[in-house]
Amino acid sequence: MENKVSVRGRVARKMVALANQLSPVAEQGSKNELREKFFARDWKCPERLQLIGIEMDNFHMELLREEKGNIAVEEELTYVPNGKGIILQLHGGGYYLDMNNSYRDMAVRYRDVSGGMDVLTIDYRVAPAHPYPAALEDALEAYQWILEQGYEGTDIVVAGDSAGGGLGLALCLCLRDHNMPMPKSIITMSAWTDLTCSGESYEKNFDIDPVFGGTRDSVVFQNEYYRNDSPKNPYISPVFGEYEGFPPMLMQVGACEMLLSDTTTVAEKAKAVGVKIHMHIYPGMFHIFQKGMGMYPESKMAWDEIEHFLRNCTELI
Repeated sequence: MENKVSVRGRVARKMVALANQLSPVAEQGSKNELREKFFARDWKCPERLQLIGIEMDNFHMELLREEKGNIAVEEELTYVPNGKGIILQLHGGGYYLDMNNSYRDMAVRYRDVSGGMDVLTIDYRVAPAHPYPAALEDALEAYQWILEQGYEGTDIVVAGDSAGGGLGLALCLCLRDHNMPMPKSIITMSAWTDLTCSGESYEKNFDIDPVFGGTRDSVVFQNEYYRNDSPKNPYISPVFGEYEGFPPMLMQVGACEMLLSDTTTVAEKAKAVGVKIHMHIYPGMFHIFQKGMGMYPESKMAWDEIEHFLRNCTELI
């Protein structure tokens, strides 16, 4: 397997491991200073696009659409669906970290590879101040907002990485259970779907995961998100959900991740009930390696795969 990993991919993995050793994830509820300085950097909207801030009652959203490049905040947005559809992006961060600039970068990438779909990224409420079900409530409210703008479910793609991937699956479980329109498709990157941490890869990959491995103090072992609720609740840990009626799904994950079984188990359950699903396990890759944005071959391949799925989702299944 290792000989299938590119040289740049191996270097990237070593750099991620080194960064996490020198600047480990802080204790639950706090934020890493170096990481925060990076994510708080000034972000410039590409000239061809416009980033619009939308204030909801309990959280903030950002809509990326085609316009002259600027960043604006609008209390009352006049929004007309663009005819190409919209991506609802749910960010990662273990349900503890807020949305940051890396997700603005990813929104631009999603828009480019989709051929011009708008992208709505939500800064949902996070623990410890706002445990479950706050994040799910915010994701559901954002989805309802999209529907209210005139989009049909078949115009919407739900995409998320890490906790955002799990949240996206939980959102779709909730939509189905309440007879609401399901999205056209779902994309997950390194989805965190098992908050019980009971999957086999949590032990098998414990010593090789460069992001979460080698310690029980990382965010994946914290419980402030679900507190007094059961982590086996499918709306908290979608790995315990049932997937009848789900749309086509693209699920990407790295082979070195402790969260590997979070993806493989959901994929197996979904496939067993007839869901069209394409799962790709990337040899030697680590948690959310796609954030490399094409700097190494595996990241480029992942985004090429996402592009093909967004434009021709049934051809990958």
